[in-house]
Amino acid sequence: MRSHLRTSIGMLAIWTILTGLAYPLLVTGLARVVFPRQAAGSLIVEEGGPVGSALIGQPFDDARYFWGRPSATTPEFDAAASGGSNWGPMNPELHARIASRTASLGDSRPDGSIPVDLVTASGSGLDPHITTAGARYQVSRVATARGLEMAVVQQLVERYREERQFGFLGEPRVNVLELNLALDSLSGAREPTRP
Repeated sequence: MRSHLRTSIGMLAIWTILTGLAYPLLVTGLARVVFPRQAAGSLIVEEGGPVGSALIGQPFDDARYFWGRPSATTPEFDAAASGGSNWGPMNPELHARIASRTASLGDSRPDGSIPVDLVTASGSGLDPHITTAGARYQVSRVATARGLEMAVVQQLVERYREERQFGFLGEPRVNVLELNLALDSLSGAREPTRP
């Protein structure tokens, strides 16, 4: 019995060290060498300090900024609570949230249509991107609030547009934080850099 117990405890210790310590350190070390920006959280740095991550959305509600997708987490954009609302299409709470968000966006299109990503949360509730249609929808509001020409803001949207991943996955999109930082940099401040 003691022989089996000693062998079991020894194997537990060996595998704990290998899989719980050595393997994570190896993978982390390789990631920092091969993908340093991603391993550090894809942080966006401005004036020497991090202002956010390119992978996690942030709440913007000032008319001077582009607004991202609504967050399904409570509190908003809490990475520890990542997940969708799981509300079905007939859920009255989902309808109320969509109606509230639609009213806050206003009506800037002749047909009254609003891109769906501006009124519904993503599956993670943390999406940092909006579609280019979602960004274009907000150009008029942002330009008016900042006293800029619409063409200037539209050019900025196109400049920060990211194409489909691998040319066929997803939709063309814009990272809201990066776009808003670029808007702020129009006043003469330098553009954000990534570590």
